[in-house]
Amino acid sequence: MGDEPADRFEAHRAHLRAVAYRMLGSLPEAEDAVQETWLRLSRVDAAEVDNLAAWLRTVVSRVCLDVLRHRRVSREDNVGHLPETPTEDDPAMEAVLADSVGRALLVVLDTLTPAERVAFVLHDTFAVPFDRIAPIVGRSAATTKKLASRARLKVRGGGALPEPGLGRQRQVVDAFLAAARLGDFDALIAVLDPDVVRRADPAALPPGAATEVRGAPAVARETVALTANSHHAEPALVGGRVGIVVAPRGRLLFALTVTVERDRITAYEVIADPARLHRHDIAALG
Repeated sequence: MGDEPADRFEAHRAHLRAVAYRMLGSLPEAEDAVQETWLRLSRVDAAEVDNLAAWLRTVVSRVCLDVLRHRRVSREDNVGHLPETPTEDDPAMEAVLADSVGRALLVVLDTLTPAERVAFVLHDTFAVPFDRIAPIVGRSAATTKKLASRARLKVRGGGALPEPGLGRQRQVVDAFLAAARLGDFDALIAVLDPDVVRRADPAALPPGAATEVRGAPAVARETVALTANSHHAEPALVGGRVGIVVAPRGRLLFALTVTVERDRITAYEVIADPARLHRHDIAALG
């Protein structure tokens, strides 16, 4: 017969990993948080825990909050620069998780304060009541509700109403990304204006590449050559318009501002400079 506390914990592992990943945006860190939660459970009498699921979720949330606070204090702002790649037991799983959560959402979550992120994730994703979140973040239930509300506004782009044509912009950007991921030259030509202009910060380009490229054939050829980047890309609101974020492991590397006219892309700019990235509000698309 199996070890009962361990068996009961394993029944909750997937849920705990999902909570931790959304809070931390890193599979290795999420796995560490789940392991720390198991260690803390092993120090108590699990039989005396009335609601094990809630207890475990509270503990993993507190562990994640500590990680987020330490990250905010100790690390330099790495927007525009990939952090050192952590050791990943399963990079394929990391990619699946990033896709399931949404790379754009992970980028926006990374801009929240630790308390905002915990409150938003627990309430809006996992439907945890504010009175249960409040002790985790050390605030009153009313203040915790305000934290989640502020986070929600940031995630949704400040609550501004979308401009007319946003849906069509999204369709054009989606078509561009789909063609880019397939390396489909003809499909790219179909979505690009014949006189399209691509501009980019030097940091976003291979050595020696031009910072400006003009004409659909040239832009399409370059896009096909750089197709690997498109697998880390996702539509997002960039400066209030539909654009693209490129975010390996959910960490922002580039943002693309896109101009759509007459159902074709007439221009786009690849922004990699950290100072410029900071000036562009990024929000997740619904």
